[in-house]
Amino acid sequence: MASPETGVLAARARALAVLRIRGTALAVALLPTAVAVVLFAGRATGHFGAGGAGAAVRWAVSGLALLSLLLAALVGLVVARARPALSPSVPVSEESAPDLYRLVRDLADRLDVPAPSAIALTPDCDSWLEDRTHRAHGPPRRARRSGTAEDRRAATAPVLVIGSPFLWWMRVAELRALLAPVVAGTGPSAHPDIAAARRFIRGLDAAVAVAARPRGPLRGVPLRFVGRVARLLLRACREHATIMERAVAAAASERARTVDYGLRIVAQEQVGLAYAGWDRLLTRVALPAWRMGRWPSRLDAGVVSALTELSRRDRLADGFASRLGERPACDLLEEPGAIDRAASLLAARLFHGGPAEPGPDWSPVGWQQYPEEVVDRKWRLEAARLLRVLDALPATALPAAPAPESAAPTLSYASTPSRTPAGTRPADPRDDEPVAPPGPTLARVIDRLAHDARAGDLVAARLGAEVEREEREEAARQAARGGAAPGAPADAGWVDGTPEGGLPLFPLQPPRTGRELLADHVTAMVCCAAVDTAGAAPGLDWLDGPALLVGGARRADLGRTVLSLVDDGDAEPLRGWLTTVGVRPDKPVRLV
Repeated sequence: MASPETGVLAARARALAVLRIRGTALAVALLPTAVAVVLFAGRATGHFGAGGAGAAVRWAVSGLALLSLLLAALVGLVVARARPALSPSVPVSEESAPDLYRLVRDLADRLDVPAPSAIALTPDCDSWLEDRTHRAHGPPRRARRSGTAEDRRAATAPVLVIGSPFLWWMRVAELRALLAPVVAGTGPSAHPDIAAARRFIRGLDAAVAVAARPRGPLRGVPLRFVGRVARLLLRACREHATIMERAVAAAASERARTVDYGLRIVAQEQVGLAYAGWDRLLTRVALPAWRMGRWPSRLDAGVVSALTELSRRDRLADGFASRLGERPACDLLEEPGAIDRAASLLAARLFHGGPAEPGPDWSPVGWQQYPEEVVDRKWRLEAARLLRVLDALPATALPAAPAPESAAPTLSYASTPSRTPAGTRPADPRDDEPVAPPGPTLARVIDRLAHDARAGDLVAARLGAEVEREEREEAARQAARGGAAPGAPADAGWVDGTPEGGLPLFPLQPPRTGRELLADHVTAMVCCAAVDTAGAAPGLDWLDGPALLVGGARRADLGRTVLSLVDDGDAEPLRGWLTTVGVRPDKPVRLV
């Protein structure tokens, strides 16, 4: 079994290879200058002729040397001054989490490695060390003031970034076991050769990012040259850097084997479970709120409920809920609610692109208010959008819908004309004039989608166009508020923990198809009718998001009947479901 020292030696060998590439590049840049020095020295000592071709060669080489020095200085300056992107995170001061800092320091002492310089949280299920010394453009102030080796090590130690869901779901012992191999990585990070190689690679990567930004012609041409040189050097270093990082990880893992090895296996199981619950919570619960300008302020607390529900439903997760009696890792924070709120806002910015601060159109929502303020409002917004699209369709594309007996004017929808006996139709000279649509009833939607095969495709296409238009308008509003930039690339960088180039950085879901949108909107219309006419209520399912509660229990069988209507034009399963629940499809529903 390889020792940690063996892994560090292997990493150091690859780091030296990276540094040799840096030295070779510098030597190539200085070669014309060296040749020019030799030529002029030969002229001064009389070894080379004074005039003719010799003078021309000397001055040509001197010009090339000057150009080479200027270009080398330009590349070196950009690489040294470029600011590598930082992972967006929530800083955690020692005053706000003394127990967490104490746990990490005790862990570092047991591993005999330097302690991380600081701790930060990220709204993701991962943990890593992040070196931020390159951004200081020189030794940190603390290291410059103090001459002790201990202070210098503390100032240059990397920052420990911890996934915030881990703090809420994992127990204290599990978190310590999970962080052991991560904290052990501070040992190799303190090695001068490895640290220098990492700084060089990060500087090249940052220089490539700087060169890729749009510039004017005066600055764009030299920066494009810098970008090409930096990419060339990165390609030369890629294999060495990859093997170096693998050796560092292997050395850290080997060093951490003696610390809570049995608990590390349990903690790794919890990582997979936490990732599954966190993904479901973001995509099914948080995303609907973000789309309407609300952000759940306790996402990390919500992941505990989501995972507890998962352990209740999933046979593979049996026994995990029993851990909840042990001390949670979030108890290591002095104010877990404030940290959770900050991490939740950062998650909204990362995965959706919301503003950095709350505002009138970007306000927090608690879990108690979520069903009423998010679920019910989402359903009614989608129902209103569906009816708008139906009303805008050409009359030839849709059959006439029967008018309900008690259709009363609701919102902008006018009541239908009075009914006439079956089989009769009075002549009306105004038959060619537009007729006001009937009230906003579920029956209208069911009849039109069931009686006309073309209506579903047309409604689905127009819903897709309508949603796309609204998302563009929302992106423009966010850009005006300082949030996302319309059309921003998905891989935009971050500088000092703030977005550069726009958001969202990590979209949660691919664009929905027209059929998926139609099914969602029909489901919303059914839920509105159930709430208004059958005494149902909006609810929250921690794993599936918005839920319809009938008699206090979730009805999960609605989706199948809606798909029968949307995909096949068969309304009978949905009509049977409505009858069972007691929904009156002929009654107008309340919209927003």
